[in-house]
Amino acid sequence: MKKSASILSTLAVITASALALVGCGASAPSGDGGAPAKGDKQLTDVTLMLNWYPYGEHAPFYYGVEKGIFKEHGINLTIKAGQGSTKTAQAVGQKQTDFGWADTPAVLANIDKGVAIKSVGVFLQTTPSAVQVFADSGIDKPEDLEGKTIAVSAGDAPTTTFPLYLEAVGLKESDVKQQNLDPAGKIAAVLSGQVDGLIGFAHDQGPTIAAKSGKKMTYLRYSDAGLNFYSNGLIAPDDTIKDKPELVEEMVAATSEAFAAAQKDPEAAVASMAGKDPQMPAKDVLLDQWNETIKLLSTKATEGKAPGTNATEDWQATLDVLSKAGLISGDGDVKTYFDASFAPGK
Repeated sequence: MKKSASILSTLAVITASALALVGCGASAPSGDGGAPAKGDKQLTDVTLMLNWYPYGEHAPFYYGVEKGIFKEHGINLTIKAGQGSTKTAQAVGQKQTDFGWADTPAVLANIDKGVAIKSVGVFLQTTPSAVQVFADSGIDKPEDLEGKTIAVSAGDAPTTTFPLYLEAVGLKESDVKQQNLDPAGKIAAVLSGQVDGLIGFAHDQGPTIAAKSGKKMTYLRYSDAGLNFYSNGLIAPDDTIKDKPELVEEMVAATSEAFAAAQKDPEAAVASMAGKDPQMPAKDVLLDQWNETIKLLSTKATEGKAPGTNATEDWQATLDVLSKAGLISGDGDVKTYFDASFAPGK
């Protein structure tokens, strides 16, 4: 009995020692100075609500998840469909989601109404707002819009700023007939020939209409007329910005890296979206949408910089346009709406 007890005791010591070694190996620090490597961070569950159902613009988020970019920044990202930028902004303010992806005019208008959120980085820095027509419509330049009927959606940014576009191209608002329809109705009206074109985001509706009709589209872009303002970007609750700045910084950095990676390989980025949402467009439409999005990711002030890098002058220009259009109060300054603390690559 004593011999058996001795053997058991020895085995117990050996087992304990082995376990201790394994434990030491599992917790051994990696990287310089004993700090954990970036990829070894404990993951934080994070939700992101999009501005709409997934379409090509959103490819970087899915690609970033697939490539492990968000995990490298300690984020276990869940992407949720949205139902419009206003609803996304309000959901972020109510902390129904950790972060949001929303159109800047809607974000700013909600901040004016007291929603406790801020932009932490706009990625679509050239407005996608455009009059969209079939290439064979005979509408080749802004002046050709005179006497035409264009579908609009009252209250959205492209429609509200349309008078400024017409002014910029030398037309009066009365020169163009506007037919108010919801987003789906606008597309249907163009396809059926009930209207001559529509106002919306050139990187969204245009590729969809082209795929459905088999016809090429022409885009009369607001930016080509010198009218530009910020579009979609990341937003966060004020409390999160205050209490969890490290998380916000990592989210912005990961998003910037994901956008850069998706630019380098558009086809792979779009392929990562496969099967993620039943309402997602076909792959060729997604690719067209993402390629159109790439054109919007910088301005002259941010060209060549990391995606999501914002310039103060672009923010001020955005405030000036949106204030003139009546979309925001005009009482706030850049810091009212944007927290510049989390610029990527700083």
